[in-house]
Amino acid sequence: MTNQNPTHETALAFRALHIPGRPLVLPNAWDTASARLVEEAGAAAVATTSAGLAWDLGTADGDRLDRDRALGAVARVAAAVRVPVSADIESGYAKDAAGVGDTIRAVLAAGAVGVNIEDALYGREGDDGEDAGDGGRGPLRPVAEQAERIAAARAAADAAGVPLFINARIDTVLRGAGGVEETLERAAAFLAAGADGIFVPGAVDPGTVKSLVAGVEGPLNVLAGPGAPSVAELAALGVARISTGSSIAQAAHAVVRRAARELLSAGTYDSLTGGLDYAELNTLLGGAR
Repeated sequence: MTNQNPTHETALAFRALHIPGRPLVLPNAWDTASARLVEEAGAAAVATTSAGLAWDLGTADGDRLDRDRALGAVARVAAAVRVPVSADIESGYAKDAAGVGDTIRAVLAAGAVGVNIEDALYGREGDDGEDAGDGGRGPLRPVAEQAERIAAARAAADAAGVPLFINARIDTVLRGAGGVEETLERAAAFLAAGADGIFVPGAVDPGTVKSLVAGVEGPLNVLAGPGAPSVAELAALGVARISTGSSIAQAAHAVVRRAARELLSAGTYDSLTGGLDYAELNTLLGGAR
């Protein structure tokens, strides 16, 4: 069975995976191969990384990818796995709230039962998705504007009869635009608008995470990677969801560059040691879903 036509039950199953203290752990994928490998490793769900997906399609991250190309990739991921899929849709691939609703309808058609919607603003020439600023408007959307976009997403999903899990990403910490107090204010507004969970990338300090868990009236998602507390430590703090974002894609691309440079300079192949077995990959990725 595939997730090409997301059902009410699939969405509820995904929603039920967000348990404070027993977090949903998501090694983010960006294409069908990475999605299959994540599923095969035992993940209960697959979440896409917008950065990894954009890079795979030859585009920079940060609201530069168009809706059709992005959701075409999401559809391929959803068709490739049996577990629920959540799509990182950046800020909604739309200029206004009505457009976000259109995106959500396309997300559901693609087979995903969850989304990340971020409040970061982009638009500066050369903006890499992590720097603050947007032509004078500030690094984040105004709270009321972002709440309107989340409400539009909620309304579109409800109208379709799918209890889509809306994960509201708040970039206060990542962009240096605020601390715990500002984050909690945004979280309250976004949950009231229809979000189901709150994602605060950049917040890995145990004290900060503990404060966010206590102050957010919903499941808290953190972004983990090298240097962050372990899954067990984050679980003990009450986190309900742990994502790796683009870090696995970055590591994979580092192998490509390292191997290519070694081959073209030294003429050796040591960087290729430890690769997956050809027959194993061929069998895994060639199997029907």
